[in-house]
Amino acid sequence: MSFPEPRIESHGETPATLFPGDTGELPLETRRVLIQLLAGPSLDGRRHAKLWPVLLRDETVVSRRLSELFLTLVIDRDLQVAFTRQAEAGDLEIPVLLRRAPLTFVDSVILLFLRHRLMQSESRGERAVISIPEIAEYLSPYERSVSTDHAGFLKRVNASIEKIKKHSILQRIRSTDDRLEISPTLKLLFSAEEVQALTTIYRGILQDGGRVSSETVSATAAEPDSESE
Repeated sequence: MSFPEPRIESHGETPATLFPGDTGELPLETRRVLIQLLAGPSLDGRRHAKLWPVLLRDETVVSRRLSELFLTLVIDRDLQVAFTRQAEAGDLEIPVLLRRAPLTFVDSVILLFLRHRLMQSESRGERAVISIPEIAEYLSPYERSVSTDHAGFLKRVNASIEKIKKHSILQRIRSTDDRLEISPTLKLLFSAEEVQALTTIYRGILQDGGRVSSETVSATAAEPDSESE
């Protein structure tokens, strides 16, 4: 008498074995959710419309798999955004999987400005759209602390904008040359305390005529890094 081989149930109609030698248990769509979260910087319900409902459906198993990699799953259902964070393990030594990109002074000033604009737009029920010239104009009071010439200043600003775009915090709007949309993910990257601390630092810089002291640079460098979120 023979018995059928045990089969692991999967969601939907996707077979558990997807390729030769596959020992995984998750269906294709759930694996795609995991890959998007690990590749980062986020899983966005608007940009990843097919993956978002799968994440909500399989949240428990996705969170469990991420925990095995010392990662935690962060989901904001209102914003329809999800990403991973390195687990807080206390004194336990654990491998660090996520890349971290330290913020420069220009990066952090831009991110603070973008977060403020995002909050304003959300309060009005509008899309958070901004232009590159607007960002450069906002940073103009800090120009003397960034570069000794205007061309060098604009080069630094554009480099920071490209870095932020790479992490999908700024997303180019189709059919426009310099209009960008601010991702709701940015709202989750800084706590209210961190925003207040940065705001205090930069107000002090403006009151000092745009000069950045060595103490200010150290404080800025110590602010939250931008993970692969």
